[in-house]
Amino acid sequence: MENTQHGQPKPQATDTMPLQRPSRRTLMTFAVSACGAAALWTLRRSPLTAVEASGSGGNSGSVTIVQFSDLGKPTGKATVPRLTKSDADWKQQLSPVSYQVTRHAGTERAYTGSTWNNHDHGIYRCICCDNALFSSETKFESGTGWPSFWQPIAKENVIEASDESMGMSRTEVKCRECDAHLGHVFDDGPKPTGLRYCMNSAAMKFVKSA
Repeated sequence: MENTQHGQPKPQATDTMPLQRPSRRTLMTFAVSACGAAALWTLRRSPLTAVEASGSGGNSGSVTIVQFSDLGKPTGKATVPRLTKSDADWKQQLSPVSYQVTRHAGTERAYTGSTWNNHDHGIYRCICCDNALFSSETKFESGTGWPSFWQPIAKENVIEASDESMGMSRTEVKCRECDAHLGHVFDDGPKPTGLRYCMNSAAMKFVKSA
């Protein structure tokens, strides 16, 4: 979730790519020390020096996603227009922390998000476009202070891209429908995938199903 994702987890689940991911050794070396500094830096950056907001142009066209009901049931694939807005429109729509996280790849501070310790059943949707991203069925306690999942609700609904920032080689996770920055994925998660999708609460909204 961000300019460093995130602290070293306790790899155990409690709820029920062609891209190269960083090794466990790399995570052990960089995650704890870099996380706090990166989070503060990204959230305190002046808007005047921030990069162009993601999804604010140059990303026109259509995307295919899997749509889900609020009960977490798939309702089928759909081809929808890629959501693009101006930076000013995103800033008006989102809270300051959600704007910095999703549109400027910021990172919320650990243990400050609304869902890192959430144990309710439901689905997590993109705060920007409502695209379904994760289910509580794959959420686990990572011990990092950010909501963590061992897989997305549908692989079609997210994009994974190489991120070489902060002096590390990582895999960024973004929303396919609106290009919102969500977090990062690491290879130190629990079975069955062995992956840890470390997300920002500020990039998602939780829809309770029961």
